[in-house]
Amino acid sequence: MRNILVLGAGKSTSYLLDYFLEKAGTEELHLTIGDLNPGALPNTIKEHPSCTILTLDIFQDDARQRAVSDSDIVVSMLPARFHYKVAEDCISFGKHLVTASYVSEEIKAMNEKAKEKGLVFMNEIGLDPGIDHMSAMQIIDDIRAQGGEMLLFESFTGGILAPESDNNLWNYKFTWNPRNVVVAGQGGTAKFLQEGTYKYIPYHKLFRRTEFFDIEGYGRFEGYANRDSLNYREAYGLENVLTLYRGTLRRVGFSKAWNMFIELGMTADDYTIENSKGMSYRDFVNLFLPYSPTDSVELKLRHYLKIEQDDSMWYKLEELDLFSDQKTISVANGTPAQILQAILEAAWRLEEDDKDMIVMYHKFGYLLKGEKLQIDANMVVLGESRSHTAMAKTVGLPVAIATLLILNKKITTPGVQIPITQEVYEPILKELEDYGIIFKEFNVPYLGYDPESVAH
Repeated sequence: MRNILVLGAGKSTSYLLDYFLEKAGTEELHLTIGDLNPGALPNTIKEHPSCTILTLDIFQDDARQRAVSDSDIVVSMLPARFHYKVAEDCISFGKHLVTASYVSEEIKAMNEKAKEKGLVFMNEIGLDPGIDHMSAMQIIDDIRAQGGEMLLFESFTGGILAPESDNNLWNYKFTWNPRNVVVAGQGGTAKFLQEGTYKYIPYHKLFRRTEFFDIEGYGRFEGYANRDSLNYREAYGLENVLTLYRGTLRRVGFSKAWNMFIELGMTADDYTIENSKGMSYRDFVNLFLPYSPTDSVELKLRHYLKIEQDDSMWYKLEELDLFSDQKTISVANGTPAQILQAILEAAWRLEEDDKDMIVMYHKFGYLLKGEKLQIDANMVVLGESRSHTAMAKTVGLPVAIATLLILNKKITTPGVQIPITQEVYEPILKELEDYGIIFKEFNVPYLGYDPESVAH
């Protein structure tokens, strides 16, 4: 039997664990799951004959190292900041490693050691990053194989609600790490390349500079820029493109509404609010508004944000019960961002029958035989339930498929890497189609520009 160690059993692992256990018999697999609180796992997992459950604290070195040494390959679904501990163990004990997270500097520094030991350290093999890399490189490589020259690449991904569960004014609920949503865009200026010119968007303007996208059958979406769209310019071989732009998708109107929190200062994460626990939502809102001996919190907020009486933005705030005297904050001495997160988690919790939706959109502009051409590609994946979300499916399945391909020596190139080579993306994308994770491609008129005739 070949032992797969999965560290971390959070929201994104439902499909991952199911995949391994469904393959356990035919592939001779045994699954060991290590988690700090494994009690939340469903009985179908805990009672499976091919599964062992460990209560594991990642900071307990002996227990963690014993689990790694007993495995054939390690899948780390832990928070990204903990991967390096696991990676060090994998180097020590000669084990392959798979994660869905961005490659950290600490893990990148292990590249030579991984190569020396013939170990595959596959990172960024989830949804975004992950499926975005693989689907993009498949089309880019095909364009180049025809003799085409890339001119433009845009890529946007979003996790939102499926149409039948889209039942709040924000058109949004949490299906992924809520903190990442609350602090999105902080810590730097968004940077991208558009029509031959570098563009920059500071945080306080990020959610007011959006692009719009139409997905057939699912309507219109808006996208805001990721912090650094140019991170993958070299990896993708796009050093000479005119446009390189990556971002996040939401339903139209979300970004304008979210910007209210930024204007108020509620997304700040660099100071704490004393005695926040037990404070009413209303008092929390009032912390960010000017003093007035007569005006109500509602009136002060309307004036501060310039919200008209019939503005839909107002109803979005009301829907969150932000002016309630009865609802109180559960976070002790929290930052504004931590407190806002708690408020939103209470309002944006997936119900048992709620279904989410993943939307990914790519745009490719290229020059072929003197003609400018364009391909638009999109992927829409619908979730099944609160536990088996589209987010868990599109994050977990690529991780699981890559893990088995490495075990079966179908992916063999050693070292720290991301899934941008044909060896990796071709078999994974092919198998993902069996699970309904499919990209649709459309040839459309080229929408770029002629750099010699258009001012920018």
